[in-house]
Amino acid sequence: MRGWGWAALAAGLAIAGAARAAVVDQAPGGFQVEEKVEIAASADKVWSALGQYGGWWNSKHTWSGDARNLSLDLKSGGCLCETLPNGGGAHHMTVIFAAPGKRAILDGTLGPLMYAGASGHWIWSLAENDGKTTLTWDYAVGGYMKGGLGAIAGDVDEVLTEQLGRLKSYVETGKPA
Repeated sequence: MRGWGWAALAAGLAIAGAARAAVVDQAPGGFQVEEKVEIAASADKVWSALGQYGGWWNSKHTWSGDARNLSLDLKSGGCLCETLPNGGGAHHMTVIFAAPGKRAILDGTLGPLMYAGASGHWIWSLAENDGKTTLTWDYAVGGYMKGGLGAIAGDVDEVLTEQLGRLKSYVETGKPA
C-alpha cells in the first residue's frame, strides 16, 4: 500500500464506524470483497438512500470530479451512470435484479476496472431487525487486467469501505461525512 494509503484506510474506517470490510478472495483472474455495516434506519429508508447515489458517494471517486453527476435508477435495467462535460457520460453498472428494501444486484465495473477486460457483480443485501438495517455489499470481479485483478482487491475494498461509511452517515444524519 502506498505511504498515504494507510492514512486513507484509517480515515475510511473511522468514517465507516462499525463497518466491517474484507478481501474475501483474490487471484490473478479476479477478487471478491465484502463490506457490512449496521445502519440505524429501516430497510426502506436505506433502500431509498441507495438510490440517491450522488448524495453520498465521494466525488474524488468519480470521472467528473462531482458526485452530483452520478445517478442510479434502482430498478431492473436501471443505470448507475455519470454525466460528463460536453454531453459525455459513463455507464458504470446496470441493475440486473431489484427487490426493494431487500436486495439489488448490479452488473459492471467501477473506476479503473472499466479499462480492464473484467466484469463484476455488486450485490447489496439489506436485513432489517428492530428498526436497524444491516447492509452487506459483496463485489466479485473476474477477467483480465495487466498485473492481475487480485492485485487491486485491497484498493477496491478500501474505496467501498469509505463509501459504505458515507452512506451510513448520509442515512443517519443527512450528511455523507
